[in-house]
Amino acid sequence: MRILLGGALGRMGREVTLAAEAAGLTIAAGVDVAYAGQACVYPVFTSYDQVQADFDVIIDFSRPDSLPELLKLAAENHAAAVLCATGYTDKELAAIDEAAKHTPILRSANMSLGVNVLTELVSMAARTLEGFDIEIVEKHHRMKVDSPSGTAIMLYDAAKQEKGPETEPLYGRYGRTQKRTSGEIGIHAVRGGTVTGEHEVGFYGNGEQILLTHRAENRSLFAQGALKAAAYVLDKPAGLYSMRDVVREMLAD
Repeated sequence: MRILLGGALGRMGREVTLAAEAAGLTIAAGVDVAYAGQACVYPVFTSYDQVQADFDVIIDFSRPDSLPELLKLAAENHAAAVLCATGYTDKELAAIDEAAKHTPILRSANMSLGVNVLTELVSMAARTLEGFDIEIVEKHHRMKVDSPSGTAIMLYDAAKQEKGPETEPLYGRYGRTQKRTSGEIGIHAVRGGTVTGEHEVGFYGNGEQILLTHRAENRSLFAQGALKAAAYVLDKPAGLYSMRDVVREMLAD
């Protein structure tokens, strides 16, 4: 498996490099817009349209604005893609859906296997606990730019899929002048310090509570998940996949 790594010199790119080296996997080349002659163990290009390397799968931890060049390069090289960036617009998500008609693409807001097991548990709880109120709280380091996190939205989507289309997100409650409605799911973001990532989904019923929590203690777990995702999607037919597909395959085995 020859990997083309997007965002190669960023924090997550370096984690993937270390994880790939430990697993004996090959990173054929990297892409990083901030590259300015920095030393690296593989060639690094400043954009996807400049890549000159043979590869089988793209793992991208960069930013959404590189998406058009990434999808074009994957299609031209008949390669799979693992999209790990967050903050995609509706237009960009539509472009991913279109590209997945001819390219195997795995997209996830969170590459942690644990978080995606959490997502399965949220679906189960939302389906089973009728009449329970749901609240989502996410915490991240002070440098994170998007809010709420892509993972919080992923958890909300999992609950909404079970609760039905009348469900609506409520982002915080500042200025709220009415009681909670049964169709809302609260989503709250905390930013501060060096918190790697924490997500809690609370189910609040009549006289009882269930709190499902995942805490990321380091970034290496996301790198390991990305490598598992790449191995999963590498030989799949064209289509759009997620880390939940990886988890479900593991559970089936």
